[in-house]
Amino acid sequence: MKIRKNENMLDRLIRVLIAEVFLLAAYFWFGGIPAIVLYILGAIMLITALTGFCLLYLPFGINTLQKYPGNTNKIFILIFIVLLLVIAVAGTYFSFFFSKKFFLNDFNAMNNYYKQTLLNTGQDKREISIDNYNKLVAEYNKFYSKYTVYHPYILKKDSKLNQDLTNVLQKITSLKEKVYTGDLKKAHLDFEEIRPVFQDILKRNNFSLFAVNLVDFHDSMEKLIDASDKKNAAGVVAAYGDANSKLISVEQEANDEEIKAIRTKVEELLALAKSGKADELSKKAAELKSSFIKVYMKRG
Repeated sequence: MKIRKNENMLDRLIRVLIAEVFLLAAYFWFGGIPAIVLYILGAIMLITALTGFCLLYLPFGINTLQKYPGNTNKIFILIFIVLLLVIAVAGTYFSFFFSKKFFLNDFNAMNNYYKQTLLNTGQDKREISIDNYNKLVAEYNKFYSKYTVYHPYILKKDSKLNQDLTNVLQKITSLKEKVYTGDLKKAHLDFEEIRPVFQDILKRNNFSLFAVNLVDFHDSMEKLIDASDKKNAAGVVAAYGDANSKLISVEQEANDEEIKAIRTKVEELLALAKSGKADELSKKAAELKSSFIKVYMKRG
């Protein structure tokens, strides 16, 4: 059966542009049922544009087949090509940029309470730990509910994301009793187990290398601090190599005054250890940790 067209050239070109917008939105911004709906709408727009026939026009007696004078259709096609390219290039770029930005905003809002809880349990501060823990639970539940259902473009290929987010949720939930009435130092160690999970999510999805490298350095730095607190000069020298390597990675991403302060403390620790001044190691290690926390709380 021959299809009787009821769309003119302008109508058909506009449908292609609308289809392009739907498909970009589905690919970059939505997941699950909303994405499927947008893909279907995009496909419908493309099919009706290609056939020149719109079934919805029939009940209303709509027909846009009127002809335009002269070279009007050629002008429409030229404008269409320009708009098609602009939407494709600009839509892809801004969708990639802002979907990544919005995810990081959500992550940082949640991660800030995680860092505060981690810090205060480590310092054995019960009241403020409870306060930050409650805020962490609320913020993480929002983050979990959103990103186990919605995977923006930057997370689409991450098959491990939902399981990782579920594991973190279970870990956070299980620590309530320790935070409220238990051993905060042990709670701190349990919270530390969450950090590598966040780190791995960021790593495998190509997020800020500065933040990832800063967290990598933290583990090596803790070995330096542990050896210093034990007045183990040989241990400090042994731990320096790995810490130095990880810090170089941080410096390659950013080497401002705050990072230089960390570098200074690391080198001073090494100098003290090599000169046998074991009694001064712990104090210098505390200065190093203070410099690191300052950066981590703001930018980690």
